[in-house]
Amino acid sequence: MTHAVQQLGAGVLTALEHFGRAAVFCTQVGRWMVADLPNLRRWRLALPQLYDVGTRSIPVIIVIGAFIGMMLAVELYEQFRAVGQEAWLGGVIGVSVVGHLGPVMAAMILAGRVGGAFTAELGTMNVTEQIDALRVMAAEPISYLAVPRVVACVIMVPVLTIFSDVLGVFGGWLITVVVHGVNSHDYWAFAASFVTLWDIGVGLVKALFFGLAIGLVSCYKGFHCGRGARGVGRATTEAFVVSFIAIIVLNFFLAKFATDLHALFGASSLRVPMG
Repeated sequence: MTHAVQQLGAGVLTALEHFGRAAVFCTQVGRWMVADLPNLRRWRLALPQLYDVGTRSIPVIIVIGAFIGMMLAVELYEQFRAVGQEAWLGGVIGVSVVGHLGPVMAAMILAGRVGGAFTAELGTMNVTEQIDALRVMAAEPISYLAVPRVVACVIMVPVLTIFSDVLGVFGGWLITVVVHGVNSHDYWAFAASFVTLWDIGVGLVKALFFGLAIGLVSCYKGFHCGRGARGVGRATTEAFVVSFIAIIVLNFFLAKFATDLHALFGASSLRVPMG
């Protein structure tokens, strides 16, 4: 019994230690982001990361986004055809992709493709003592290494979400119009009528938080990985898993907040149709 209590206490203390270390790291990243805001030289460090996070992810986003829309069209078409409202698929797919699936899919793709790479890169630098060498040279590692990566994720996840949204609606159009022969004008008219500025705004705000979570988690795991190749591999896996969990949890709370806000202020004041 005493041993079990000791193990429980040790586990709680370890969890609190990790939480405190993560809180300190996130606070330092935020402080350096504000401090580096007027420093153009520091922002130039983010350009390679923007390319790596954004441009190199576009092909994957295009494929996944298009197939998400096609999948929704395939699964929903028969149900809408049964009630004679096939053209409504444009609106339903648009709202589903823009407000819900688009940001989540873009963030998960980035977490898998970029988050793990950031963790492995920073973890290798940590294991080979390159981060300590930066401190010896009076260069702040968080400002030099973590901030550009976090900024790149915060900026590029919303941009990639837009790509995912557009390709998702277009993928739905391919199945609904080209395969099943629904009128193209009706498809796009319902998409423009159903999708509103509110849906677009909610999706992009979600993407901002997802990008911040991916950047912070991947950089934190890289900075605090264990020693050796095993430590780097374990940190990369943990970053991947924690990022996925953070995206799902954030999506729930942001969706709940957006729903409550929508109910508080009313649909007429928040939902502005695109067409």
